Amino acid sequence: MLAEHHANLLSATAINSLIVVLVVLMHHMVLVRLSGLLAKMHYRHHFRLVIAVFGILLAHTAQVWVFACAYFFMHHADSWGSLTGNFNGGLLDCVYFSFSTFTTVGYGDIVPVGPLRFLTGIEGLTGLVLITWSASFLFVKMQSYWTGS
Repeated sequence: MLAEHHANLLSATAINSLIVVLVVLMHHMVLVRLSGLLAKMHYRHHFRLVIAVFGILLAHTAQVWVFACAYFFMHHADSWGSLTGNFNGGLLDCVYFSFSTFTTVGYGDIVPVGPLRFLTGIEGLTGLVLITWSASFLFVKMQSYWTGS
């Protein structure tokens, strides 16, 4: 029984790590491509910044969906924990939960139980880091466009 618990915890940790690697690489790719796109655009700096903001919002939304799919899979798999509370087991509830976790809002109406809890912790930390990375990116772009134009 204890060996099975440790195996499940190890599997959950491996999945959590892969998810974090995936979303960090996604974020890096989006920022690199956005930077290249913005450099090629010959529009006013205000328009380029709006494009950057929308690009980053889309990237964060995609990252939230990656975590949401993991929640959905783990919730419906045996022995990886579950989501309880105001939760019907559907993918959209997982997306809602993921958005509140990624942004560290954490309303508390859905509660993780079991090894699934570790994914919520790492999602909150990952969301905080990626949102900060996005804010830094936008700050640098704003600084270069406002001083360069």
